[in-house]
Amino acid sequence: MNIRKIFTTEYNNNLQSIWLLLLRVLAGAFMLTHGFPKFQMLFSGQEILFPDPIGLGSQLSFIMIVFAEFFCSIFIIVGFGTRFSAIPLSFSMFVAAFIVHGKDPFASKELALIYLLIFIGFIFSGSGKFSVDYLIAGKK
Repeated sequence: MNIRKIFTTEYNNNLQSIWLLLLRVLAGAFMLTHGFPKFQMLFSGQEILFPDPIGLGSQLSFIMIVFAEFFCSIFIIVGFGTRFSAIPLSFSMFVAAFIVHGKDPFASKELALIYLLIFIGFIFSGSGKFSVDYLIAGKK
């Protein structure tokens, strides 16, 4: 093995797109496990008891988190509007880490911070070539 390959700063576009696909599917699916129960609760007819961390009202806050955690997670999984879809998810994870769990120990906000970093990464990187975004852009 060539020692220079270990320390190279070049990257393979195909491997990068495979990594983005894997990260999109897994991060989106993991976030969907939080969003799907909330989606079900939204249409269950039950009273919604949800925090109002930024002063928009409990019901509107809940609807916004359902949009982010359920719909935007699905969009990220398939790579549709990935950069745009990552914005509500990033915002919700920021609020979870720094407002909802702001005074809690680090362990309570760690998961939200990890998600925040992943979704900010999607804002910068996009979805890669194995995505609906790539098909819409018309690249071959």
